[in-house]
Amino acid sequence: MPRTYTKLLVHIIFSTKERRREIAPDLSTKLHGYLWGIAKNCGCTPMAVNGTDDHIHLLVGIKPDSSLSDFVRRLKSSSSKWVHEQHARPRFAWQLGFAGLSVSKSNAAAVSRYIAEQEQHHKRISFQQELIAFLKKHEIEYDERYIWE
Repeated sequence: MPRTYTKLLVHIIFSTKERRREIAPDLSTKLHGYLWGIAKNCGCTPMAVNGTDDHIHLLVGIKPDSSLSDFVRRLKSSSSKWVHEQHARPRFAWQLGFAGLSVSKSNAAAVSRYIAEQEQHHKRISFQQELIAFLKKHEIEYDERYIWE
């Protein structure tokens, strides 16, 4: 095949370390924009970025030669360094892992809406409940002893 044709959409979710409520409103919008920029600089296509005070959701289109783990590592390391340096929050850190869920093009708009409505959504359900529900829905095996490290 002379060319490679892909549409690889991924819903990425990760939390602050120990789910500390460190993403205050004064930081939130700037952080979301910074994560959007990192994704663009990596050659990915950001479609949605939002979250609450203790976690982030992103919907991105990734290149076929991208490693999802390397991409998320870059998102997290670059953004935490930026928060430390530009916002004087030395305690800020992300959790070690992440969830990466495949999304079909036909479901991208619904996932984008879900991400946009994080504030309202988390008035009804905790981050922990949300993540467990996603893992179950996508049939991802997990061990609760290690998921909240």
